[in-house]
Amino acid sequence: MPILGSGLGMKRIIDIACGSHHSVALTEDGEVYAWGQNNCGQVGSSISTNQGAPRQVNSNLAGKKVVYISCGQTSTMAVIENGEVYGWGYNGVGQLGIGNYVNQMTPCRVGSLIGTVIVKVACGYAHTLALTDEGKLYVWGGNSYGQLGIGSKTNLCNPIMLNHQVKHEMGRVSDIAALHYNHISAAVGEGGRVYMWGHCRGQSVTTPTATPFSNVHDALACYGSPSVMHKPLVLYLNEESSILDCLGTAFDDPLTSDLTIQVEGQCIHVHKAILKIRCPYFRTMFQNNWAENNQSIIEHDQFSYIVYKAFLKYLYTDVIDLPVEKAIELLDLANAYCESNLKKHCIRMIKRGITVANVAYLYSIAIEYNAEELEEFCFKFALNHMTAVTQTENFAKLDENTVKTFIIKAGKAGVFKT
Repeated sequence: MPILGSGLGMKRIIDIACGSHHSVALTEDGEVYAWGQNNCGQVGSSISTNQGAPRQVNSNLAGKKVVYISCGQTSTMAVIENGEVYGWGYNGVGQLGIGNYVNQMTPCRVGSLIGTVIVKVACGYAHTLALTDEGKLYVWGGNSYGQLGIGSKTNLCNPIMLNHQVKHEMGRVSDIAALHYNHISAAVGEGGRVYMWGHCRGQSVTTPTATPFSNVHDALACYGSPSVMHKPLVLYLNEESSILDCLGTAFDDPLTSDLTIQVEGQCIHVHKAILKIRCPYFRTMFQNNWAENNQSIIEHDQFSYIVYKAFLKYLYTDVIDLPVEKAIELLDLANAYCESNLKKHCIRMIKRGITVANVAYLYSIAIEYNAEELEEFCFKFALNHMTAVTQTENFAKLDENTVKTFIIKAGKAGVFKT
């Protein structure tokens, strides 16, 4: 049965990564603890003695907040809050990305990524993937099965940007995945499409190849060796429809609806009862003496048809069926209708599409809608790309007060230290 790991005390653990015979835990304070086999330095304790209980990894990580961890077979990688990457452990094929093939007993910074902001790493058996805050993908390490995706089987001890090495249609990458016991890689590209490469079903696939799957876990389970499922395999599916299925089917059904909402001359068929249950705005409308309460057709012109329909469908299904570029308008709607959960969904969508070119505009939008999470995300992104951001057209369009507040905040963050 599970027991409390000695050495962790009352630390709150937010992530755990495992190699073949070692484990690493990340606390909510950004501290890293490691234990297990340490023959190659994968525990990061500066000696090769096995570690029987969790022990904090300090050395070059001291005073730094780690936000992501991942383990290869006998190596460990960590991402710092400011986007720096550190690796330690076995480095026989360059999986630490430090420009050589020497094992590291303590965390060593991946120097060639200086100036690049990494937000996530994923380790395979002996290779590493790293995702930047701009959706670019870097790879390095073992490549005997083409798991780096560069079109060859040459090992690399320095990170290389995959997007520039091969011609493919991945576009901006939003997620990456790999497993410490095989030689396969996965990534989610533009439009949510999942790509795979490496040792797939006994074959070497040396460039990213599109799959029919909707998430990286299913793709790894199908193509990886051994195959591992992230959830139980359903061998029997109950054919009976759930209440959510029925609600989804009822949306925009003219045969059962008792209310039609017209937007830009197009009709959306809905049900007053469902709108009242799901949305405070409609609940107020239909429970009070609003003119719309006695109407069977209501016209709306504040938002576009595609956005308003997506909003109404969300009330039925809890799913946002809308292109990312329309998320700003949907956020505007969510703010106007006091839909806090929808607002959170919109912010997550917007964060996935932030670039140097649009971050200043999105920063101003976040301030306008009092979206503190998005505002802070945009601010940190801008700090990491300060020179480029301040030269964009959108930054030049910011009002004087917003620019002044931004500069003061950036100064407090230490951007202008000499």
